[in-house]
Amino acid sequence: MLLAGLSTVDVVQRVVELPVPGRKVQSNSVALVAGGPAANAAVAVAALGGQAALATVLGAHPLALLALRDLEQHGVSVIDLMPDRVEPPTVSAVVVREDDGERTVVSRNAVGTTITVPTDLPAADAVLVDGHHPVLALRAANTAVPVVLDAGSYKPVHDELLPLVDVCACSATYPLSAKDLRGRGVPVVIRTHGAGPVTWSCDGVSGEVWPEPVAAKDTSGAGDVWHGALTWAIGRLGRVPGAAELPALIGLANRVAAVKVRHEGPRAWVDEVRGEQW
Repeated sequence: MLLAGLSTVDVVQRVVELPVPGRKVQSNSVALVAGGPAANAAVAVAALGGQAALATVLGAHPLALLALRDLEQHGVSVIDLMPDRVEPPTVSAVVVREDDGERTVVSRNAVGTTITVPTDLPAADAVLVDGHHPVLALRAANTAVPVVLDAGSYKPVHDELLPLVDVCACSATYPLSAKDLRGRGVPVVIRTHGAGPVTWSCDGVSGEVWPEPVAAKDTSGAGDVWHGALTWAIGRLGRVPGAAELPALIGLANRVAAVKVRHEGPRAWVDEVRGEQW
């Protein structure tokens, strides 16, 4: 699988209560790992046994090398589009509440980063793009294999990107409706609703798949893991899914994401996913 998009360095701290303006809180733990939608999705693909190639920007800064080591240790092959970059990578501040796993994230994402994309991105059974590096997203989506868009939020590049996308997996707050997306040429529309049902439409048919109820300990990155699992499942299918296959594919992504939120910390879930037959 090819995962194309954002990598960050995440500083993840667990707290009893999320901080409010003007107050300080002491964390109970801290972790420093690679993050970002495409990077977390790549870790999920590798944990499921897939070949995860991550096209992204990291660079040569010590923090970037920390993220690179973390990704490689978890089975991800990194294609760094700016390997000589000396500036610090994007750092995301993530705060996770202990009792229910709710999280708050502050990140600059890829703002201000200009890249040149090579013409020889690796072949893959499926492609995931997150749109954070627009030129990369458009290049990666220009392929004959199924393309999944992680549409957590609307980005200007989506106007060009949507006609290239086979599956738009969007959040509940994404501003375009399923009808709008179909009008832009997207054959499969999936919308997540947190702990609520995942709705889908395809071939004039629609439905919903409920995730299993879990006691959440850490929701940070769960959506990224969900997108990675969905992309892996579509790649294993070998074609754009139809209405008959979508409930099972979504159900698998729901189960993998449930493993993620049941565990504390950014990587504690990986071994359980590796140990299951999916």
